[in-house]
Amino acid sequence: MKFTQLGRTGLRVSRLCLGCMSYGTPSWRPWVLNEEASQPFFRRAVELGINFFDTADMYSLGVSEEVTGRALRRYARMEEVVLATKVYFPMGDGPNMRGLSRKHIVQACEASLKRLGVETIDLYQIHRMDPHTPLEETLAALDQLVNQGKVRYLGASSTFAWQFARALGVADLHGWSRFVSMQDHYNLVYREEEREMLPLCEAEGIGVIPWSPLARGLLAGSRKSLTDRTSTTRAKTDAYAPVLYDQPGDWEVAEANRKVAEARNVPPAQVALAWLLSRPVVTAPIIGATKMEHLEDAVRAVDLKLTAEELQQLEAPYQPHALRGM
Repeated sequence: MKFTQLGRTGLRVSRLCLGCMSYGTPSWRPWVLNEEASQPFFRRAVELGINFFDTADMYSLGVSEEVTGRALRRYARMEEVVLATKVYFPMGDGPNMRGLSRKHIVQACEASLKRLGVETIDLYQIHRMDPHTPLEETLAALDQLVNQGKVRYLGASSTFAWQFARALGVADLHGWSRFVSMQDHYNLVYREEEREMLPLCEAEGIGVIPWSPLARGLLAGSRKSLTDRTSTTRAKTDAYAPVLYDQPGDWEVAEANRKVAEARNVPPAQVALAWLLSRPVVTAPIIGATKMEHLEDAVRAVDLKLTAEELQQLEAPYQPHALRGM
C-alpha cells in the first residue's frame, strides 16, 4: 500500500480509505453486513496496508461506529490507524439530536468516542453544513474539541465551495482549528467538483477524500443499464442513486470505463479508482466493500497507471450535471 499526507498536515494515510457504512446492522439498510460478516473485511484491509477508516454516527445509527471500533482494536495497532467519523444527521427524534449546534457537536463527539472505544478521534468531520446554526458557533465548538484533546483534525463533507471557503476564512480570522480535508462527491460520472471545490482545496492545501468513487456501483460493471435496479441488493434498495445519476450521458461514461477495463483485462472498478487516484488533488477515495474481491480490486487500483489516451477516452463522454450530493 502507498501512503500520502492528508492535505498540508503531517498525517500519513493510505491511498485508499475503507468506508465503513457497509458494516453495522442490516436493519438500517438491507445491504449492510452485520458485525460477524464485517470482521474479515477489517482484518484483510489491515493486512493489505490500509490505515485509513471512515464511518459516521448516523451509519446504522451508531452501530457502524461500534463495529468499526471493536474490529480495529482487534486487528490493527491503533496508534497507526487514522480513524474518521462524522456528525450532523439526526441520531434521534429530539430537536437537539441533529445539526451542528455546540450542544449537539459536543454530545455527538462524546457519544462517538464511547462507541468507537477510543480517547481521541483522528479526523472529525461535519457531514453537511447546518443552515440553522451560525457558522461561528459550529467552528468554535469544533475548535473546543481539538483543544480538549478529543479530536486531532477536522474535516468537512459535501458543501458548496463558497461555504467551505468562508469556513476556512472564519477559522483563520479567529485562530481556530481549520478543516484539513473535504469528503466530497467526485467520480468519473460526476465531476462538477472540478469547477470550484477542487481548485479551492488545492490552493488551501486541503486533502480530498471522495465518497462514492464508483458512482454507487455504476462504475463497478455490475449494472446492465442506468435504470437497472435488480443486479445487486444495494441497487434494489438504493433510492439515492437515481437522484445522483439520472442522465443518459452517465451511462456513456460507465461504458467508456468498461471498455478501457476490458482492454486492460481488469475489473471496471479498478479503472474508475485508478482515474480518481490520477487526480493530483485526490488523497484517498473512500471505498465500500461487501465482497472480498471489492477490497482486493480496490487495492490493485493503487498501482494501476492509466495512459494519456486512456484518460482521454474515460473523460470524453462526460456531460455537465446540476449539483448533486449536497
